Amino acid sequence: MAGLSLLTLLDDIASVLDDVALMSKVAAKKTAGVLGDDLALNAQQVSGVRAEREIPVVWGVAKGSLKNKCILVPAALLISSIAPWLITPLLLIGGLFLCFEGAEKVHEKFFEHHDAQKEHKKEKETNPEDIADYEQKKIKGAVRTDFILSAEIIVIALGTVQGHPFLTQVLVMSLIAVLMTIGVYGLVAGIVKMDDLGFYLQRKSEGKGVIGSIGNGLVAMAPKLMKLLTVVGTIAMFLVGGGIVVHSLPFVHHALESVTNLLPSIPYVSATYPTIGNGFIGLFSGFLLLFIMAMYQKVKSK
Repeated sequence: MAGLSLLTLLDDIASVLDDVALMSKVAAKKTAGVLGDDLALNAQQVSGVRAEREIPVVWGVAKGSLKNKCILVPAALLISSIAPWLITPLLLIGGLFLCFEGAEKVHEKFFEHHDAQKEHKKEKETNPEDIADYEQKKIKGAVRTDFILSAEIIVIALGTVQGHPFLTQVLVMSLIAVLMTIGVYGLVAGIVKMDDLGFYLQRKSEGKGVIGSIGNGLVAMAPKLMKLLTVVGTIAMFLVGGGIVVHSLPFVHHALESVTNLLPSIPYVSATYPTIGNGFIGLFSGFLLLFIMAMYQKVKSK
């Protein structure tokens, strides 16, 4: 009887692991799109950090991301069991915050006084206290953004495992949280150290041969890639935030759907209409919130 009970237990464990593996694969596919946005956003968040401090900053953000997920996984499971209606409003708040952050970045880039930016940069580079403060702000900003993207990943994963046993839900969501964190921040670390790898290859080959060419290419590509990721990361804020707004507010979703139905049907191009629409909704929402905050600050100052 004891042997039979052990076999039954092992069979149950194997079944649970099979379910976890299958559901994790499905959840990973569904969250892959958000993973790309997460990568772009976090790579551009560490831009401007000194070369020797890039990995410590990435590590700081990665630890913050793990803490976010340690909060989000049990919170999502708890909310889905006692108040599932709360998930959509909470996601909407997070989506609007992403749009607001994107609008702030665009406003700073095009409207902030350039002399003030240069002076701030000069102080940041020469004062050790300012450097440490700047890094902490970078880490906090990246962790804050990661919280929203992690919440979306967790909610997508939760939707995939709904209806399955509680143990399977916990294991799948925990596995997705760990894999996504390792995947994103491992790639971010690789991207930010690309130029260092290029310099190493240049020194090793003395700039000659195939290895030297690869080193030269990496050194030349690294700053361009970081600039590109800065732009892509900001666009991703509007796309992800706008997408959350669209899917959280049915009247916005239906209005956007009506507009896209009026547009001409063009092969391959028509498929991008919803994504472009999400971006416009995110852009509008972000600048609307930025305007409201500016008006609030003016009223408050008076």
